Amino acid sequence: MSAIARYFNTQKIAVMGYDKTETELTKNLVNEGIKIHYTDQGNELANLGFNPETTLVVLTPAIPKNHEEYNWFQQNAFTILKRSQVLGIITDAYKTIGVAGTHGKTTTSTLLAHILKQSSVDCAAFLGGVSTNYNSNLLLHQTHQTETSNQLMVVEADEFDRSFLTLHPSIGIITSTDADHLDIYGEHEALKQSFADYANQVSEVLFIKKELELYADLKAVDKSNRIKSYSIIQQADVYASNIAIKGDTYYFDLHTNDELLTNLHLGIPGLHNVENAVAAGAAALHAGVTADELRNGLASFSGVKRRFEYILKTQNLIYIDDYAHHPTELSAIIGSVKKMYAGKNVLAIFQPHLYSRTRDFVDGFAESLSIADEVFLLDIYPARELPMEGVTSQLIFDKITQPNKTLCTKADVLKLLTQKNLEVILTLGAGDIDTLVEPIASYLTNNTH
Repeated sequence: MSAIARYFNTQKIAVMGYDKTETELTKNLVNEGIKIHYTDQGNELANLGFNPETTLVVLTPAIPKNHEEYNWFQQNAFTILKRSQVLGIITDAYKTIGVAGTHGKTTTSTLLAHILKQSSVDCAAFLGGVSTNYNSNLLLHQTHQTETSNQLMVVEADEFDRSFLTLHPSIGIITSTDADHLDIYGEHEALKQSFADYANQVSEVLFIKKELELYADLKAVDKSNRIKSYSIIQQADVYASNIAIKGDTYYFDLHTNDELLTNLHLGIPGLHNVENAVAAGAAALHAGVTADELRNGLASFSGVKRRFEYILKTQNLIYIDDYAHHPTELSAIIGSVKKMYAGKNVLAIFQPHLYSRTRDFVDGFAESLSIADEVFLLDIYPARELPMEGVTSQLIFDKITQPNKTLCTKADVLKLLTQKNLEVILTLGAGDIDTLVEPIASYLTNNTH
């Protein structure tokens, strides 16, 4: 939503909007000239003089159906489009690269956009996270052109509510199709079918993780050699080998049909990010990036805020913040951190996101969190949902096999930290746990050595 707000703001269109919580991101939007409020103003919007003929309302599915402002716009005949519809309209004018997946898409799309921006190819991008390199989730082309059909646009293709079906990419990536959003899809098979529908909208080439069941299904009916595989664990159309970790830095060789690129260096940590880099590299090379430009882009990439983001990094203390909110994501980051900092105590502070996701993946969350040496488990962040009877963080807590576990509120965290011997700390979740990052960092900076 914020990238779209920024886009319209750059087009000299007045932008205002609602958010539930003030964050660093919303403060940045206000500084850029966008008006934001944090209380549901309901019918009071009538006093602001909005004209249905000249006002577009952009809606995120995170807004609940009983939101008074939303209902006021509906009742007064305003044009209301979903975020995904607006994104589809904007990107249809460009040669779009769509990056989809139940996880991995934000880092992959941001890395791909960075590689392209650092090359002679260039791109614009709508990203699902804030790029650390550019401190924004909106990137614009270096030069304005009236003919845009050959200009590249990188976009994160979101599977929630089948949003990505509004996109028609020339180049596509699918990183993962794990079960998620079952409150929308009902069954995992319905989610996978939605990814298949998205794949069929990609016109030129689709890079898809070889280990996915969907890859075999798509390849079986691929008449035009449009479907390409990538992998970090087996040979594929594009794959990595000789993966090595030196300190917290990953190195690997990249194999394509045409060439072998050796000793590539990735600017961010995590084995799962090597996989993301293979996908991004495959799409970048296809789009015309040279081998040297790819090498430089990978090495100079500094990540995405709240995706394996180092908040503090000293010899004695590591603090990483991450958006992980699915069991597979939690396993990936906690597992990577355990390997990178072997022998150190890893404390995971996790805030579950959505009652429905907690209910659907209780066992997976418990198993993933049990990898850590210690766990602080917070209350569920409801987002768009009303409470569900019997669904609380206690369901996960009871199944965590790691005995060093604490069920607590956000307000308890700083006090609990004073009682611990801290070595490696992770804050994890997609809710408002990010509001703890600054207080935790401040405490650690002032009270640990």
